[in-house]
Amino acid sequence: MSSRLNPYLGFRDTAREAMDFYQGVFGGEVTRSTFGEYQASEDPAEQNKIMHSELTTTSGFSLMASDTPNSMELPTSSSVTVSLSGEDETELTGYWDKLVEGGTITMPLNKAPWGDSFGTLVDKFGTNWMVNIAGVAAEGAQTSEAGDPSLRDDVTR
Repeated sequence: MSSRLNPYLGFRDTAREAMDFYQGVFGGEVTRSTFGEYQASEDPAEQNKIMHSELTTTSGFSLMASDTPNSMELPTSSSVTVSLSGEDETELTGYWDKLVEGGTITMPLNKAPWGDSFGTLVDKFGTNWMVNIAGVAAEGAQTSEAGDPSLRDDVTR
């Protein structure tokens, strides 16, 4: 196997729920191990927490995650953003629409100065995402006054 670079997301007690959500967004198969399965924690409250989980999709995506043990600090902010990019407008706008459910649009999916369609969001688990669709002039998703994202209105071709 060649070397790979994969996003590995850290959560506090929500890794199982987050990975199920990402499986709903991207499809694929999720594998997971708990702290209890590997006797990796003596804290009874952590036995069912996720020690390691991986989502692998037919598109070749690999996303990993775990719950951070109670004894460790979980950083509350990050400069890391997971980037989705490509040319398949239908596929990428579909991911955008699913990722934004319960999340917050930080930059609507619109035509960018470089000619692609680009947008950023924070999903309901606090993960930062950016989507770039090559050569597509999208007219974007809007955010209501309450901060809840609505579905994309339409796409300009």
